Amino acid sequence: MSEPLPSPTLVPPARAIGVSRRAFAAAIAVLLALGAVAWFDAQRDNDLLREEAARRLGAIEAAQAQARELESRLGGELREAQAKLALLETRLGESQSQQAALEALYRELSPSRDDLALSDVEQILLIANQQLSLAGNVPAALAALQLADGKLANVDRPSLSPLRRALARDVDRLKALPFVDVGAITTKLDQAIAQVDALPLARDERLPPPKPPAPPPADTPWQRLVTDIGNELRSLVRLETSDRPAAPLIAPSQAYFLRENLRLRLIAARIAILARQEASYKSDLRAAREWLRHYFDTRSRGVQFVGETLDTMLAAPLRDDLPDLTSSLDAVRALKVAQERRASMPATPARPNR
Repeated sequence: MSEPLPSPTLVPPARAIGVSRRAFAAAIAVLLALGAVAWFDAQRDNDLLREEAARRLGAIEAAQAQARELESRLGGELREAQAKLALLETRLGESQSQQAALEALYRELSPSRDDLALSDVEQILLIANQQLSLAGNVPAALAALQLADGKLANVDRPSLSPLRRALARDVDRLKALPFVDVGAITTKLDQAIAQVDALPLARDERLPPPKPPAPPPADTPWQRLVTDIGNELRSLVRLETSDRPAAPLIAPSQAYFLRENLRLRLIAARIAILARQEASYKSDLRAAREWLRHYFDTRSRGVQFVGETLDTMLAAPLRDDLPDLTSSLDAVRALKVAQERRASMPATPARPNR
């Protein structure tokens, strides 16, 4: 059988109330302690938060100060860069305007290919005309005309046809002239001038002595001796027969002036042929040739050589009325004037398309 349950113990009410008050006070004290601890913890956390906030705020203010300083420096550099950029743009505009002005000036002053060709041809024609009029150098003038025509052929412009026709006419006129080798003639004259001092005079001419007759082989020594004595006696008086008139007697002091006058005649002939003076040239040659026949030994080989040279020069044709290159010069100058007139005319603006 089961035992009976014990009955609950009954606490007296007053005692129970005292225990509950103490427990409540202890609980309040605990709560107050916990609250104080929590408050202190909160205060400490707040202090830490304020310190952290102050530290971060200081860092932020320092960063803002650095940012403001950097912004100020960047702003100054930006303004300086903008000023430099504006200066560069100004200078670039000035440089572009100067370049455009220089290009326009270059286009205005720089000659074209046609202008250069015409200038070259004009200079060539001037030199050829000088060679033709001063020295009578027909081959040089002809070569210059052919060179000028070659330059015009390289340009190949229809506007240059009148000039090329004028050049062709001048070339034909020069080719029709008789060829006179002035250089060869002057060389021969120089050789003749150099031989003047060595030419023997006619007064120094001597006929070769006659050959003595051969002694007969059968003569005795006494007969040969008599024959030799007779030959010596006959040689004291000698008669010479010449087929020419007697040579003029010239004093030794006059022989020097004779040779100098002959040299001066040849020099004058040399100058006359360079100046294309045919009358003076042939007059001097005839005078020199006559002096050679009259005063010098014509049997001498040197005199014969100089005389033959002078005869050849006298027979050579020499014209002093050489043509000039006026027509070609006028044609090239007319073309230059026409080109300058076209270059000075303002360009016609293009009409807008409708």
